[in-house]
Amino acid sequence: MKAALALFLRAMAACSMVALGSASSMAQPPPALSVKPVVEKKLKELPSGPLFWRVETFPTLKDAEAATGPAALAAEISGKAWLFTLGAQGGATAGGSKVAEIGPVPPVQAPEYLLRINHASGPPGARTPPHSHPGSEAFYVLKGRLGQRTPHGVVHADAGAAMNGHGADMPMEVFSAGPVDLDQLVMFVVDATRPFSSPARFE
Repeated sequence: MKAALALFLRAMAACSMVALGSASSMAQPPPALSVKPVVEKKLKELPSGPLFWRVETFPTLKDAEAATGPAALAAEISGKAWLFTLGAQGGATAGGSKVAEIGPVPPVQAPEYLLRINHASGPPGARTPPHSHPGSEAFYVLKGRLGQRTPHGVVHADAGAAMNGHGADMPMEVFSAGPVDLDQLVMFVVDATRPFSSPARFE
């Protein structure tokens, strides 16, 4: 009888440990999306007219840097040399291969502008905290699936696709929505006189 009771108590203890472990893993917050600034530039004025981000690749970073115009930024990300140009729709840069054209960029009014390229990556489920920017951001997905939550709902973009940004001060949460790691390029046009990112919440 004592032996049977001891076995029963051990079984109950094991079940409790499993339940506690499950509860603990369920309580774990999702991993943070890795977001790294790569290159940026300040401008007193933006090009005129409706603006688009033109994303191109070049054989080398040196080639991309040589082709950089006043409203363009060159960077090496995920093993490729990139040129990101803010300008009119339909443009092209000599020596480059066009990958995407994203826009029109929501208008931003500011005494000074910041153009910035970020590289964001993370495993499935990784996400940013809710935040906003004093301008717009646009995305190009290299690998995985991007998710973005705003007060307008949730939208997604898969590898090889682009997503245009919202206007300034839009609350958002960006996350890795696919079964494989997310790898993406992020292009910003923001007010350089304000904090680049601010905490936000969804009402």
